[in-house]
Amino acid sequence: MNKNILLMVDVVSNEKGVDKETIFLALEAALASATKERYGDESDVRVSIDHSTGEYESYRRWTVLEDDSEDFEYFERQIKLSYAQKEYPDIKPGEVIEHKVESVDFGRIGAQKAKQVIVQKVREAERAQVVAAYKGRVGELIMGVVKRIERGAIIIDLGNNAEAIIPREHVIPREPVRPGDRMRGYLYEVSPQARGPQLFLSRTLPQFLMELFKLEVPEIAQGLIELKGAARDPGLRAKIAVQAKDKRIDPVGACVGMRGSRVQSVSNELAGERVDIVPWDDNVAQFVINAMAPAEVENIVMDEDSHAMTIGVSEEKLAMAIGRGGQNVRLASELTGWVLNVMTSADAEAKKDTENQSIQQLFHEQLDVDLEVASILVAEGFTSLEEVAYVPTEELLQIEEFDEQIVEELRNRARDVLLTKAIAKAERAATSKPEDDLLALEGMDDDTAYLLADAGIVNCENLADLATDELLEKVSLDEAKASKLIMAARARQFA
Repeated sequence: MNKNILLMVDVVSNEKGVDKETIFLALEAALASATKERYGDESDVRVSIDHSTGEYESYRRWTVLEDDSEDFEYFERQIKLSYAQKEYPDIKPGEVIEHKVESVDFGRIGAQKAKQVIVQKVREAERAQVVAAYKGRVGELIMGVVKRIERGAIIIDLGNNAEAIIPREHVIPREPVRPGDRMRGYLYEVSPQARGPQLFLSRTLPQFLMELFKLEVPEIAQGLIELKGAARDPGLRAKIAVQAKDKRIDPVGACVGMRGSRVQSVSNELAGERVDIVPWDDNVAQFVINAMAPAEVENIVMDEDSHAMTIGVSEEKLAMAIGRGGQNVRLASELTGWVLNVMTSADAEAKKDTENQSIQQLFHEQLDVDLEVASILVAEGFTSLEEVAYVPTEELLQIEEFDEQIVEELRNRARDVLLTKAIAKAERAATSKPEDDLLALEGMDDDTAYLLADAGIVNCENLADLATDELLEKVSLDEAKASKLIMAARARQFA
């Protein structure tokens, strides 16, 4: 029988590729499980197998607890300290007493129980091997064969007892998939779980697109071309930004390939997804223009504070610039990281003129200067009192119409206004302070929040209870803004 144990260990180890130590542990657990049937399922049994001879011994175990311990529940595997000290005077709580008992004959073990324990241990070892083999490959492309499709998710057989799953949300929509197809995926997570899938692949992440280009374009693998980012509408359209490290290399041409062979190979892998290759540019405005292709941008207005751009295109190109369902502008926005608002050039100019007039009026009133000086500041690109107050003097002196005296006076006036506002804000904060929900309300700014708090409107509940005309009686606000804030507060309260 002892030889049978050693033979079983050798066979299972060789067939499953699991180390012998794991098989011995499984056998010990199986023998212990069978032995426990003699003494009750709550008993604690340990079996020790000699790895060289196959001989084994069984021990019944009791854990020593304090006499008044609340954890004493099972006399089959627990013993009180006072009783244990009768036989072992020096024993302490927490230690274990072992008595050797008659071992179960290996040949008479319930075969099914032994098989279940061994299979479970082997399976656990196999899953640990899979995790060890793939945990260092996160971020790589993995190739396998479609094994089955479950509720929209695709199970991929990777060989060597390894399986991966492409969750439903990471499957390219409407892509035809059949069992037996060879399929690639981007390994984005390795999760060492006791049950269920451990390897998670994606075919929709932008990184999948980038890794495919690394396969198809040798210049990328060689480091001559760098991939700067990608954005996708899986199965429909994508944009990828590229930059050449060597100016003699055309990054777009290299990625397109001879007669479009390289980009076509990538597109075929993505179920026909159309891929736009966008030249990267350090000038963010030029990069946005490149990303909006094939639409031609006529003008751009940047708002760095809100990290947004207003893009003007010709009226006949407006539909192309926006794309079907806003696809083109959405992908360009994801690729560049800027919020992009597309409109006709005429509308963009009108919006710009309106904004410039608002800024001009601000300078006219706050700095107490005539409209001509205010318009010069706007024309030179100044948009706030902070810029006038704190930009280097040399920059203001570069304006042809200004001399040192005018520059100094403008800077002093701007600083005085900002100081006055800061003091007023501090005084408001000391007397009436808006609550966090009011400050966080969509469309709210700090000045308006403190203005409302001065009028006793300190939270969204106070604001939501008011009609627009009631609010305007309490504070001086633009009617449209007042109405918008009230509606936002009511929506928050309703939510």
